[in-house]
Amino acid sequence: MTRPDLLHGLRDSEPSQAFQEIYEDYLEQLGGLDLLEQAGRLGLALLREEGPELEIPLFGRSYGVSSQGIRPPSGERPLHAEAVLLCRYVLLAPRNPPAQKDWRAFKDFRDAAPFAGAFSVQVEASLARAFSGRAGELERACGELGGRDPEMGLAYTLCREFPALPGIRTVLLFNDADEEFPAEARILFPDNVAAFLDMECLAILGWLLKDFLRLASGGSGMSIM
Repeated sequence: MTRPDLLHGLRDSEPSQAFQEIYEDYLEQLGGLDLLEQAGRLGLALLREEGPELEIPLFGRSYGVSSQGIRPPSGERPLHAEAVLLCRYVLLAPRNPPAQKDWRAFKDFRDAAPFAGAFSVQVEASLARAFSGRAGELERACGELGGRDPEMGLAYTLCREFPALPGIRTVLLFNDADEEFPAEARILFPDNVAAFLDMECLAILGWLLKDFLRLASGGSGMSIM
């Protein structure tokens, strides 16, 4: 089944029939997997063995994932973005992923070109605008999401590393606005992340980080659906 353009379609305010069909297709694919084997590959815990249901932390939030559906921490219906990301994460679980050697910007990954423009505008530029002049609030929001200083020695106002998903970390680089330049935000990913996620889901991961940081700083609502 062909997926719609998630980076644009997931801003819709109401679930579409196309996305519902995609969701149901992913759940059917999960039903055909040995989830215990997938759990072993990804280092996941089980919330319950009958089913079974996997427990997946996403930026510190615990989700239940099974062929019966995705259960977010709120207990409500998951966002399309959350459902697609978590389903794909389990379905693509690599047997022997390569070790991380470095960090890489989204645009520098192979196959990222179709999504790079939307990622730059909807994630990085949007994040920079949201926290321009609010570096202290961003730092506090990062702490709530488990962000820590990776001590990379980079000349940025703020540098924080997050446990995004088991096996996947992200780094946020932020420079606040000054007399000459506007605020700037960049998100880096491990250079081995393509073994875990396709580029569309990687873009969704960055977008969710932006939204979770906004919520943690007192913002309301999600910009991705």
